[in-house]
Amino acid sequence: MHNTSVFGHYYNATPMPRKLIKKYMPDERTLREHKHLSWLGRHLHDPNLWHLTRRSVARAFAVGLFCAFLPIPAQMIVAAVMAVIFRSNLPISVGLVWLTNPLTMPPIFYCTYLVGDFLLGSPGGDIEFELSMAWLSESLSLIWWPLLFGSVICGVIFSILAYFSINRFWVWHVNRSWKKRKDKSRNVQP
Repeated sequence: MHNTSVFGHYYNATPMPRKLIKKYMPDERTLREHKHLSWLGRHLHDPNLWHLTRRSVARAFAVGLFCAFLPIPAQMIVAAVMAVIFRSNLPISVGLVWLTNPLTMPPIFYCTYLVGDFLLGSPGGDIEFELSMAWLSESLSLIWWPLLFGSVICGVIFSILAYFSINRFWVWHVNRSWKKRKDKSRNVQP
């Protein structure tokens, strides 16, 4: 009985990655009934889209971050479609898109524009940026290609980094948990 309470306390003190992620994940039912995702129909009932495994979570981070860097409307829909195609965790894939929100979009997309401009060797470095709709509508024809190119490049790089980082973190966390569990069981035995 004493062992059970020690392990019960351990489980509550240090949650596995799955428990930690599930705590912040959007509700499955809410996403299935979401008006913009309902057209995916039967694909949303694939249980693999909702499981929290090392592979599905790593894929979800890759999909979500890639889509977050896309300078397009409806990033969530693109993330949902990619989650279905790559069989990644749907809620995480869609949720990570919100890394680019109205507050973070200007600096993120400015940086991706600079990356694209640098890689393409475009003369866009001379453009003076101004936060206004008038400037955007006038300059869009000049900035769209470096912005899109830089966004895709940054999306690919960050999604690859996220995929491998989540995989490594998951393995490290599980190994650490097993080691702690093993050490505690040794200390409890008479």
